[in-house]
Amino acid sequence: MHIDAIARAAKVRLMIFDVDGVLTDGGLQFGEEGVVIKRFHVHDGLGIRLLQESGVQTAIITARQSPIVTRRATDLGIHFVQQGVHNKSDALNRLLKQTGLTADVCGFAGDDIIDLPALMRVGFAVSVPNGHPEVKSRVHFVTQDSGGMGAVRNICDFILRAQGNYDKALAPYLGNG
Repeated sequence: MHIDAIARAAKVRLMIFDVDGVLTDGGLQFGEEGVVIKRFHVHDGLGIRLLQESGVQTAIITARQSPIVTRRATDLGIHFVQQGVHNKSDALNRLLKQTGLTADVCGFAGDDIIDLPALMRVGFAVSVPNGHPEVKSRVHFVTQDSGGMGAVRNICDFILRAQGNYDKALAPYLGNG
């Protein structure tokens, strides 16, 4: 673990996630009627919940528009969701205005060049191992697991550890809370 990434993660008060390639594996499956089907990893969902319970807010900014993303966000208690966004820097500005936070206490997880404008502004920038090389070369942390395969859980656990909240988050599951 890079010491700078730990220090940056320790300051995160809002973690923002891209969807395709981060919360999912980036593949798009189409049903018979043309509806896009997305697959999410359950470990990521619990990681987001643990992060929220520790006091870190969560958000989604994604270029695609999908009712399944709305459903997943609702299921996970993610209140800040912006879909159909092609200028992620503008979306970040709207989110900062909504929350009253500054970019230096935000994290953003993305995987492709459309994410760079937001990634380059936040205090904690994250990508996935299967992310675009231009993205991976500009972030503070690259997850161990790929997008849609537990990458978001890696991010959540990393932030929880950096903020000294990991053991507290696990305690109820170990019979200590």
